[in-house]
Amino acid sequence: MKPGYLLLATALSLLCFRNAEAQNDRIIANPIELNYRFQFENPGYREAADPVCEYFKGKYYLFASKSGGYWSSTDLVKWTYIPSKTIGTIENYAPTVLVLNNTLYYMASGEPVKIYKNADPDKDNWKLIDTQFHFPMVGNTDPAFFRDDDGRVYIYWGCSDKDPIIGVEVDPKKGFKTIGEPAVLIEHHSEQYGWEVSGNNNEENKDGWNEGPCMLKHNGKYYLQYAAPGTQFRVYGDGVYVGDNPLGPFRYVERNPFSFKPGGFIGGAGHGHTFKDKYGNYWHIATMKISVRHMFERRLGLFPLHIDEGGNFIQQSVWSDYPFIVPDKKTEENVSAGWNLLSYNQPVAVSSFLPGFFPFYAVDEKIETWWSAETGQPGEWFQVDLRKKPEVRAIQVNFADQDFNIRAPHDLIFYRYVIEASDDGVNWEKIIDKCKNTKDAVHELIVLDKPLETRYLRITNSEELPGKFSLSDFRVFGKGNGDLPDEVADIRAIKNTQDTRKYNISWQRRKEASGYIVSVFSENGTYVTSVMTSDNELRGGFFNRDTNYLFTIDSFNENGITKGTKKVTGTEASRWTR
Repeated sequence: MKPGYLLLATALSLLCFRNAEAQNDRIIANPIELNYRFQFENPGYREAADPVCEYFKGKYYLFASKSGGYWSSTDLVKWTYIPSKTIGTIENYAPTVLVLNNTLYYMASGEPVKIYKNADPDKDNWKLIDTQFHFPMVGNTDPAFFRDDDGRVYIYWGCSDKDPIIGVEVDPKKGFKTIGEPAVLIEHHSEQYGWEVSGNNNEENKDGWNEGPCMLKHNGKYYLQYAAPGTQFRVYGDGVYVGDNPLGPFRYVERNPFSFKPGGFIGGAGHGHTFKDKYGNYWHIATMKISVRHMFERRLGLFPLHIDEGGNFIQQSVWSDYPFIVPDKKTEENVSAGWNLLSYNQPVAVSSFLPGFFPFYAVDEKIETWWSAETGQPGEWFQVDLRKKPEVRAIQVNFADQDFNIRAPHDLIFYRYVIEASDDGVNWEKIIDKCKNTKDAVHELIVLDKPLETRYLRITNSEELPGKFSLSDFRVFGKGNGDLPDEVADIRAIKNTQDTRKYNISWQRRKEASGYIVSVFSENGTYVTSVMTSDNELRGGFFNRDTNYLFTIDSFNENGITKGTKKVTGTEASRWTR
């Protein structure tokens, strides 16, 4: 098998079906299930971003911006929130942590720099050290710790649309005082690399923000990661440079951005952190975008990641908001639960709706839009008709907090509701009872104990809310009982010769298809990335200027995927054509 096809098979493996019944307690979907905290500003919105996660003394510890605390987990599935009052900078952006000498160290953005330590982070008992580190050059935000195999420690930082990513060695025995001069490591190159260009589709023709560095050492090489072009865009992603030393020099990796998710229910996969689990599997945890009520309305996504023999980062992003299994062993196997989306664009009915917040928004696969009832009273309901009585395996309930004018440090919010099933829309059976829920879960994936064949599902609010009962999407997963979509035909890939960072890929629409996967290869057949879209066209500005690309298109629906087999090369055109 050629390398390009092997990489594609790895990247798209989330659609290869497997039996997940015995692993229900390890199935998750993005955004990950956390008590995303409301922020201090009005209108009320939730945020967690700029994550870092490390395995320490038998647990994973997850930190994120503006969260008032952090989380611990033994399995990367269920998280326990630990509010913190002893970290004085807990409300600052872009935290970073370091495991050193049986102790966890914490630092976040801002001056003066403050570093805290804690040997038992299950307890909020952090101690401020005598910090001697100060950001000695511009770009004094988004710090990142790195400890090399020889015990030497480094700090990287940078968050700017002008300034570079910088790094320096530090001495932890002297309060992390700098050793030597800081080195400029990554400059802006948006004229070369389209994914660094600002804009919703990298269209603004100016530098985006290079930010959020993270260092990983793998097989003797140093991989310096960074994010671009901005957290408010769905094209927000992470790229990587590679070098032989922790302070460079570094060379750009052509297969960038490696962490990239502009399509699907929730987009964005930037300002992330790569770490190993206790079995040796790599994961990348990153920032995902809503940015409706506020530019910094954000969530967190957890992505399986594999590094191949050539040092290429292959991240499973495109299907990551579908259910997948967190493995309990070292593996490079497929982690999919093997379930398709059954609820997309299906007929819906509601108890009421607020003008502008239409019922179909709850099945449109777009987190930025949502249905809202007129009130938050008990009895408000939303119903979806799955039509063909498919096999239902899981439901992801994504609440939208309409008119929740709540500000930090408000306590947790508990949505309480029931979900019922019906074959005829008249006689209903309760299948999920959350009337006594005490978990703040605004994005909850509920995996059923056993498969359920049904036509209708209905969710009903059971307790008065401090706003409106609202859903950004009520997503139903399982296996359809119909036909696969036809194979995509008439693919055209047009490269813009006036700006070779841009391609327009179009194809014949298939009426049986819910959506399409556009897979991108470099001209030597190396897999680059994949993008999900519900349209029959992809206009992308995220390409490298001097690289030629090949493309395949797969079609999918609630019954599965029909894979394309032909790579199409880009032809040149001086302007976009349809």
